Amino acid sequence: MGGQGDAERQGDVEDFFARLDPDMCVVTAVADGERAGCLVGFASQCSLKPPRFAVWLSKANRTYRVARAAQHLTVHLLTRDRRDLAELFGGETGDETDKFAGLAWREGPGGTAVLADAAAWLVGTVLHRTDGGDHVGFVLDPVQWGTGREGPLLRLSDAVTIEAGHPAD
Repeated sequence: MGGQGDAERQGDVEDFFARLDPDMCVVTAVADGERAGCLVGFASQCSLKPPRFAVWLSKANRTYRVARAAQHLTVHLLTRDRRDLAELFGGETGDETDKFAGLAWREGPGGTAVLADAAAWLVGTVLHRTDGGDHVGFVLDPVQWGTGREGPLLRLSDAVTIEAGHPAD
């Protein structure tokens, strides 16, 4: 790095991150009689054999607090025409709003909440939790999945203007 200061390095990495445009998803968690869900931009398949998926939840979110005790999480892909769901799960805080009120959803494996209007969904058993800084990664073993709505998936560039229900830091 040849003498770069922390601020310069931070700018370089932010330039790299700014070029990414990942699919966004809604993650729901149920534990101890509580339901929660949030919009997530950090999620990816992380193993082929065995198949595994990882989602990263912000420590600032109520969903993270519920997910700490959850045995299963549900990951939902959204189509671009369901930006309203992204706004609800990303722009509202579960500390003040019941995000599930008035939504079509059903109970999935382990009591999870599966949203009816998702493009696709995956329920996974939580295998590992990994602290990554201000987010914690949950490695999931898929146990059930399905598809729903057709259409292009919601991406970060589609959701970038949603003001977060909780600050990022």
